[in-house]
Amino acid sequence: MTDAEWAAVRPLLPVPAWFQRQGGRPEGCHRQLWDAIRYLVAGGFSWRAVPADFPDWGRVYAFFRRWREHGLIAEFRDRLRGTVREREGREAESMAGIIDA
Repeated sequence: MTDAEWAAVRPLLPVPAWFQRQGGRPEGCHRQLWDAIRYLVAGGFSWRAVPADFPDWGRVYAFFRRWREHGLIAEFRDRLRGTVREREGREAESMAGIIDA
């Protein structure tokens, strides 16, 4: 993940309680967790196939699950879609949809 990509993603992630001096254990580097999730999604690998360069697969999955349950994954997707549409000269939100059966 480039520094520019991380600068766009970081503000969307929740601020850990320990960072706000409210107690709790440090969560580790969110950037490494995000990189591991991107690696798995891009390659279509299983959770247990996370390479040793990334945090343990159980930790990566736990964060992914928590972020998904709080709607962060959908927020990332929506922002990315809007950015891509704007770069193509279209409105960020689509005006119509097509369903084909």
